[in-house]
Amino acid sequence: EYDKITQENKVAKAAKDQDVKYKTAESKALDKSAAEMSSDRETLNTELSAVNEYYAKIKDRCIAKPETYEERKARRDAEIQGLKEALTVLNEETAFVQRKHHGLRGAALQA
Repeated sequence: EYDKITQENKVAKAAKDQDVKYKTAESKALDKSAAEMSSDRETLNTELSAVNEYYAKIKDRCIAKPETYEERKARRDAEIQGLKEALTVLNEETAFVQRKHHGLRGAALQA
């Protein structure tokens, strides 16, 4: 009976020693994997912050900002003033061009 229990204990101890060996190896592999993933995460966070910073710069230049009422009014007033000046210039030029010319028999012709 004693030899039987001793043999069972030896087998159980060997099994538990193997368990400890495998679990230690698994723990080391998991620690290594966790360290690699942590490093990958840091790299990705750095890359993400760089992309977000670039996006913020691009967004300021590319996304249209609505004009304020004052800006729209000033732009339209300037455009209206320019059109009025152009109309005045055209009217003055037209006044110079609209002189009567006399034809062969003395009839007035419009140019």
